[in-house]
Amino acid sequence: MIVKFIILGLYAAMIIVIGLLGLKKTRSFNDFFLGGRKVSAVLTAFTYGTAYFSAVLFIGFAGNIGWNFGLSGLWISLGNALVGTFLVWALIGPAVKKVSVQMDITTMPEFLEKRYNSRVMKFFTSVGIFIFFVPYSAAVFMGLSYLFQSTFNINYSAALLFMGIFTAIYLVLGGYKSMTLIDVIFGIIMTVSVIILLFFIIVKAGGFGGMIEKLNAVNPKLVAPIGPPGLWPLISLVFLTSVAPFGMPQLVQKFYAIKDETAIKKGKWISSVFALLIAGVAYFSGAMTRVFLSPATTPNAFNEAGKPIVDALMPELFANVVPSSLGIAMLLLIFSASMSTLAALILISASSIVKDLYAGFLNPKASDPAVTLLMRIMSAIFIFISVVFAFSKPATIVSILGISWGAVGSVFLGPFIWGLFSKKANEASAIVSSVLGVGTCMVLYILGTPSPQAGTIGMLVSLLSAPAVFLLAPKKN
Repeated sequence: MIVKFIILGLYAAMIIVIGLLGLKKTRSFNDFFLGGRKVSAVLTAFTYGTAYFSAVLFIGFAGNIGWNFGLSGLWISLGNALVGTFLVWALIGPAVKKVSVQMDITTMPEFLEKRYNSRVMKFFTSVGIFIFFVPYSAAVFMGLSYLFQSTFNINYSAALLFMGIFTAIYLVLGGYKSMTLIDVIFGIIMTVSVIILLFFIIVKAGGFGGMIEKLNAVNPKLVAPIGPPGLWPLISLVFLTSVAPFGMPQLVQKFYAIKDETAIKKGKWISSVFALLIAGVAYFSGAMTRVFLSPATTPNAFNEAGKPIVDALMPELFANVVPSSLGIAMLLLIFSASMSTLAALILISASSIVKDLYAGFLNPKASDPAVTLLMRIMSAIFIFISVVFAFSKPATIVSILGISWGAVGSVFLGPFIWGLFSKKANEASAIVSSVLGVGTCMVLYILGTPSPQAGTIGMLVSLLSAPAVFLLAPKKN
């Protein structure tokens, strides 16, 4: 246990040192938020991948989906790699980089304002980012705290408080410059850790054949192409997690900051391979919880009725499969994935208030140093709000992420994609698709539709309602 604390302490010290180095190089808003728009292919590839996958994937999604869907959850990892990563880089990466330079924009609300000549869209989407990124960040904090609780026996609230303070120190110091450097280290740690996890799962289950046999013995549907919940729930999960990145501000921002289109062509391969490895091992491991965990052997992962506590499944799997001498690798895996995601979410959320609302509406003449200082302050405030939200443990991590991704995707997907690729898209179509998309998502969720399905339908409404409006509306330049 002492060794684990020492390694974690050294790890935290490394992150703070890199943050201090980034502080020296951060002199403007562009430095703090976009790294001066000169970030390399490798750095961007890792920062995209590590922002995409966090504790939410390993703690919430992998355990919940793996337990219920079995090996069919691997369809999600394939979608994440091919659609959510490769196609995002190939299709919208070059277009986003081009318009960000031509229009001199730094945020998605700024793009929507200039593309549609609409301050309404800028205001609506800025508020949407802040509202829906709070529960998303809270879900990441929750995942980390659960892991600290199972690994170090640290009280959930104490772990949450520590993570909040540490994240604030690390991000407020160096911004995007520090984040990209650290994300490469995070990416390497994640790669090594998932390989370790996969190796011990295979060995302890008696090889691939043994795993399939044991999973089949539990329920034959767990090794079928479509798991027990059925086709529609699986499709909605693939769609939600793979298509939403086309309109997720924290991922699209990476293309504002990348150096050039040549870097995009190179980075898409690195990022896609990384995504396939990380997501593939995560969902495969989640399916193996059925093999290694039971109320008799791992009571901490089940309630009194014998039903699984889905957010506790993966921490218990780590503890029971990976030798204790390598347990720190699992902690660093989740820690690395989560820190990068949190940094991306916090930067985007702070920019929505400072750059888009404050400098965009209240004080358009705000100086660059003032905006940069406010970005640091707002980043700390956003962390505080997210931590407070996480203290209440509002729902399972999958539910929180499902509604957050679905809502943000519904707000942005229609107006952003059509605004990039269609000259016919206009302000009316943008407003209708954004409002109708997120409205549909939230109404369905309130009425009891599971969050992945509600998010998927909301995103589809957002995508399909925009052309329905601009094809019928009078042509406008």
